[in-house]
Amino acid sequence: MMNRRELIKKIALISGASVLGADFFLSACKNESSTHLAKDLFQARDIALLDEIADTIIPRTNTPGAKDAQTGSFMAEYIRDCYDPKEQAIVKTGMQSIDEQCRQQFGLSFVKASSEQRLSLLQSFATEAKTLAMSSAPPEVPHFFTLLQQLTLLGFFTSEQGYTQVLKYEPVPGVYSGCIDYKKGEKAWAN
Repeated sequence: MMNRRELIKKIALISGASVLGADFFLSACKNESSTHLAKDLFQARDIALLDEIADTIIPRTNTPGAKDAQTGSFMAEYIRDCYDPKEQAIVKTGMQSIDEQCRQQFGLSFVKASSEQRLSLLQSFATEAKTLAMSSAPPEVPHFFTLLQQLTLLGFFTSEQGYTQVLKYEPVPGVYSGCIDYKKGEKAWAN
């Protein structure tokens, strides 16, 4: 069975960059300084946009898609709690770019665009992100689309749907419990 540390490494390999905020996720810590600054960072329409972006990356097939796993809510919470204000701004600006580019190309918001239009648009951002990552002087912070891809994979494959219906899952010694309270001084859970 794969543990979270292995999953994050695989996500980084797949997307070609390091996962921002991974140290907070792995240590089960919350970035308290960014939490109080960004309580209203995402509105319902932003979460809907994140859901549609994630669902374009991992669509429903014979298994659940990212939207089924409410990956957009996970992404918003992770960005709010684990990214610093600079990283948050990169993602928010990127989300606006996706929506604006969709309006320019197709005359529709990303949420209202067809799945083919969404895929076409996200593929162009993926190419842009890959080109930037492969450049001779890659930036300190990855392209916003790389961050969105990483969060989509992380959010989906650590969700109940991704973990139990897509990945091989052996419930030992019982049922899936994705949210267990941590008591100070207790060892972190391992998969």
